[in-house]
Amino acid sequence: MTAAADIARPRGLGAISALTGAVVPVLTVVLAIVAIWYAASVMMNRAWTLDQIQRQGLEMTQAEILTAAMTQERPVLPAPHQVFAEIWNTTVGEPVMRERRGQMQGNPRNLIFHAYHTLWPTILGFGIGSFLGILLAIGIVHSRAMDMSVMPWAIASQTIPILAIAPIIVVVVSNLPALNSAVSAGWISEDTKLLVPKALISSYLSFFPVVVGMVAGLRSPQATDLDLMRTYSASRSQTLWKLRLPASVPFLFTSLKVSIAAALVGTIVAELPTGARFGLGARLLTGSYYGQTIQIWSALFMAAICAAALVILLGVIEKITLRRMGARS
Repeated sequence: MTAAADIARPRGLGAISALTGAVVPVLTVVLAIVAIWYAASVMMNRAWTLDQIQRQGLEMTQAEILTAAMTQERPVLPAPHQVFAEIWNTTVGEPVMRERRGQMQGNPRNLIFHAYHTLWPTILGFGIGSFLGILLAIGIVHSRAMDMSVMPWAIASQTIPILAIAPIIVVVVSNLPALNSAVSAGWISEDTKLLVPKALISSYLSFFPVVVGMVAGLRSPQATDLDLMRTYSASRSQTLWKLRLPASVPFLFTSLKVSIAAALVGTIVAELPTGARFGLGARLLTGSYYGQTIQIWSALFMAAICAAALVILLGVIEKITLRRMGARS
């Protein structure tokens, strides 16, 4: 009866049922988070509102107090609608480019402009870190000496707080003679010079997940598969290209998704001590200086949106790659 019912059920109803089953739980969680957020916002902002009422000798109803707590200019915890309104006003409400001194320049009031200045070093650092991570993983798998010596150092390197190492990298890289000469000669701008330490810190954080994921992936082939390659008299390089690397692709993409998020965090942290004028980290720092909590939260949400977009993009590339390799969906 069940099989017959499944056959008789229209495909459209099955798709709608599957979509509803996926969307409803997500919406429930989102609504619960928003409700808790509103409650916390009212509780944390209500004290300042009551203090102002007492100081000015005003009389307000509970509804008016509630409204005032959720519409403060500089709240302790901004309400969701304040954060989303700020994101809207600083993306759609502000042009990305504006005319200044007769030429088009980026608009510092636009969040997309700041996101661009954060994403560019993130992608650059992610590429460098991923490439080095893959090379090191291949060396670790093929050399016991590297496995015993380099891998512990790679693990130990991640115990150093990024907030401690970021200023060191910024100071050292900013004083490199080659970079200073390039700036003096007019080959690169001061903002381009700041790109180098941001990319290095980003690659530092994105390097380790790729190493761990690729080592696991390159070692994933079973002993019988390796024995089969030996019976064909395959060299180590042939075994690497025809067996180990194809087997490591799912592991690689899983580690890349973790790595790209870590790279974005590294770039934002690197923007704090570099004195960068543009970028989401600079936006956070400016908001902190002037007590603009709504600006801080909007920059945080934009960073989360950028991270989600990068992870989704990697997921799409993963599906295309695995499909072309003949993997079953």
